[in-house]
Amino acid sequence: MIVLKAPQEKVLGALQAVSGIVERRHTLPILANVLIRKTGAQVEFTTSDLEIQVRTTVEFEGDAGNFNTSVGARKLIDILRALPADQTVSLTANQNKLTLQGGKSRFTLQTLPAEDFPLVQEAADFGPTFSVPQKTLKSLIGQVHFAMAVHDIRYYLNGILFVAEGKQLTLVATDGHRLALASATLDVEMPRQEVILPRKTVLELQRLLKDEDTPIEMRFAGNQAKFTFSGMEFVTKLVEGKFPDYNRVIPKNHRNSVTLGRAPLLASLQRAAILTSEKFKGVRLNFEPGLLRIVSSNAEQEEAKEELEIDYTGEPIEIGFNVTYLVDALANMSQEMVKIELQDPNSSALMTIPEHAGFKYVVMPMRI
Repeated sequence: MIVLKAPQEKVLGALQAVSGIVERRHTLPILANVLIRKTGAQVEFTTSDLEIQVRTTVEFEGDAGNFNTSVGARKLIDILRALPADQTVSLTANQNKLTLQGGKSRFTLQTLPAEDFPLVQEAADFGPTFSVPQKTLKSLIGQVHFAMAVHDIRYYLNGILFVAEGKQLTLVATDGHRLALASATLDVEMPRQEVILPRKTVLELQRLLKDEDTPIEMRFAGNQAKFTFSGMEFVTKLVEGKFPDYNRVIPKNHRNSVTLGRAPLLASLQRAAILTSEKFKGVRLNFEPGLLRIVSSNAEQEEAKEELEIDYTGEPIEIGFNVTYLVDALANMSQEMVKIELQDPNSSALMTIPEHAGFKYVVMPMRI
């Protein structure tokens, strides 16, 4: 039976869309496979790691009828990648094997039964559906993802908090030393719902979302979230636990503030970072009327000094930061100007974007 017949790039595109979550090593060998379900002209590709499930449906030429199987995802993708992009390829099923053919190349792959593939059981209690343009969600994730914790014992920090309330969707990430918050407006009024998406889900969504206005629909349940966009369906388990009260962390009414160019500040910090030591990423920022000095040094007694002219009229402040935390935030923004608000050397600083009220970044100082 010819399962599908199509240009190489169309088949490869569909498989790459679902294969990001496939683990190379897994206790269940079948989870290295992609589940292929053919119903007439429509072919569904599904992958799972037991916590996340991704599915896409595409129309292909091929024989009439229905067919199910599962086959090694990485092998199939590697073979397709190695074939010319403009070549027509076909997948043919014969007993418990699949044959991929393109031009004069032919590959026969072992399959595992479709019924053995462990699908994620979808929650029954999904809340109301709401949507935003894909580029909006991609932008929100881009503004906060770098502040997620990595392998933190406080597992609820290894992800992003999604809060839908009223006509607002807010994303928050923190690793305990810094906090990033970004929000956007929704089309519909929503009852308050908050969920924590795991780190792997966030990074996969970021990979799949496109910079376009087509909507992504979202639904949250007690232990699951579901996203539907561009012919794809994405179901994920949530992180259980109580996320910190982010509103208490965001400082208010700082005495001193300065608005300066994002690109020059980022470039100065990146240069100063070269002479910080691997373990100790500290830089000193000296704010004086009209001037910002950035100083870094290391155990070899090497030192970097940068000076920027700034429009600052507040009191002189010398404050230390982990330079990575500042660079991460600035590098993930696209706006020209950034505003920094300070209280004193021992209080967290607040970074915002003048023309974009929905973004806030809080970073704790460090002793240098």
